Amino acid sequence: MKEINDILKAYRNALASGKKTALATVVKVEGSSYRQPGARMLVTEDGMLTGAISGGCLEGDALRKALLAIYQKQNKLVTYDTSDESVVEFSVQLGCNGIVHILFEYIDDSYHNNPIKILEKSLESRDASVVVTQFSLSKNTEQKGTVLFYKGIQDSSFENEDLRKSLQEVLHTRTSLIKDFIFDDTEQSVLLQYMPSPVSLLAVGAGNDVKPVVEIADLLGWEVTVADGRMTHATARRFPGAKNVLVSKAEELLSKFKVDERTYVLLMTHNYQYDLEALKLVLKTDCPYIGTLGPRTKLLRMINDLNNEGIILTDQDLNRIYGPIGLDIGAETSEEIALSAISEIKAVMQGRKGTSLRYRTDKIHG
Repeated sequence: MKEINDILKAYRNALASGKKTALATVVKVEGSSYRQPGARMLVTEDGMLTGAISGGCLEGDALRKALLAIYQKQNKLVTYDTSDESVVEFSVQLGCNGIVHILFEYIDDSYHNNPIKILEKSLESRDASVVVTQFSLSKNTEQKGTVLFYKGIQDSSFENEDLRKSLQEVLHTRTSLIKDFIFDDTEQSVLLQYMPSPVSLLAVGAGNDVKPVVEIADLLGWEVTVADGRMTHATARRFPGAKNVLVSKAEELLSKFKVDERTYVLLMTHNYQYDLEALKLVLKTDCPYIGTLGPRTKLLRMINDLNNEGIILTDQDLNRIYGPIGLDIGAETSEEIALSAISEIKAVMQGRKGTSLRYRTDKIHG
């Protein structure tokens, strides 16, 4: 999501400067590749690149192809075979042994539904969406490009029922698809890219150890909210990377902030009663992760105190509480603990164990 936001920001800057742009999108991969379908890169006419479509080896040629698309004002599909060892420029540097199909789209600033506008609209709310990019691997075929986004709202304008069903499938499974459809008696390939709602991180606590948590999460493009009862600590100046900084009593926390299924919570106030009250509240929400700072004995005490109040935690509740927070990387300093905690949240988010990739026997990207 951060890559998309960076691209949108770069586009607005280019538009303000009167610069023409093109959008490069990985639409299909055969074999292995550094980036997967949906990866994007914005190119300005003066050669500025935002985003990435590879590990760096394709960007040079992609720049030339994007500039050609801008000059000709025409979409183009380019195929890079990184498995061909005779093509030294790509295969040796990348070493991915895959075929990457990249669509270059000229951005017509005057068109109200150009690819950038579609990406902007898809992110206007916290609802997940599907971005549809139409392309063809056949030569001399018109490349439609990024044509629409879908958020599950019934739309009578859909003429292709198979496409509508596939869009609903992507939203349901939360997994992108590449499928072929028939449009106007012509077969076209379509990338149906699942766009999850933005990641929201609620850091309960505004101590110094929360600062690196906010910095790392902001670097990842997460929407961070810091909440604490102390006016001296919960300030925007102390947390410039936070989207929101709230001064709140624990029992009023959720009246000022909405927690949903894409919200991850860290309890880091160093105030036992505040953390306990916050835990009571977030247990009533759909958040998939609740991390508690401190030793396991603290968490066990909190669970025991909840039981004494008649709040009995279910297995589902216990499975989403992580205490102590973080992956076991030997973290000691605040920065290391922040890295450990954010990494654990990312692993939970992706349904991974957080172990070394050297032990993974299947593909890195499912």
